[in-house]
Amino acid sequence: MDLGLKNRVAIVTGSSRGIGKAIAYGLAEEGANITICARNEDKLREVAEEIESSTGTKVLPVQVDLNNKENIESLVEMTVKKFGRLDILVNNTGGPPSLLFQETSEEDWRKTIDSLLISVVNCCREVIPHMKQHKWGRIINMTSFAAKQPAERLILSNSVRAGIFGLTKTLSNELAEFGILVNAVCPGWTITGRVQELAKSTAEKTRKTPEDIITEWSNSIPLKRLAQPNEIANLVVFLASERASYITGAVIQVDGGFIKSLI
Repeated sequence: MDLGLKNRVAIVTGSSRGIGKAIAYGLAEEGANITICARNEDKLREVAEEIESSTGTKVLPVQVDLNNKENIESLVEMTVKKFGRLDILVNNTGGPPSLLFQETSEEDWRKTIDSLLISVVNCCREVIPHMKQHKWGRIINMTSFAAKQPAERLILSNSVRAGIFGLTKTLSNELAEFGILVNAVCPGWTITGRVQELAKSTAEKTRKTPEDIITEWSNSIPLKRLAQPNEIANLVVFLASERASYITGAVIQVDGGFIKSLI
């Protein structure tokens, strides 16, 4: 199936590792030119070279702190300057620490709101004018299964990521007339560095081993395993494509059947 992504231009945030890296790879394999960004410049350059050599597409690595509005403005400006246009934005952000409510501080909440919500708002604000110019665009907001089915010890993520749903649905309504589609993806438990860190943190607080925690999570999933990053990326690449032309305002989980609700 030709997804119609050849020569499209995409920004994927948080793309030096894990799901973000897998998404950048997937888009590049379909012929899209990619801007990847994260805080670690050396790791970004390494990933850019890896994707370029593997796929033959152009990759622009940009060191960015998504909590800095000026950094985001520069990210979009550099992308448009290099590639001449901007078609796709994948908002992929790292997760906050694992905490119970009574363990959180006001500073924890403000940091989480800035990193998970305000950064996405600022990225959308910068890219939308470019998408409107071409009457075509795709915005995919990466959230988490925890926004639909709250997870233990993830009070910050459970609460703030749910706000992305409201942003996604509202933007989808406002931008439809301009040919811009906006959707959200909720990954389930996925084998990433972030999840391994969560397993270690949870193990320390529950007197179990990280392996025990991973096993418990796996057993709670009908497919009895955690996802691979590329399994999440496959859906994102489709939503970014021409083939997803009638999908907007959707919140789709990729979780191996973990979420038990009907809606």
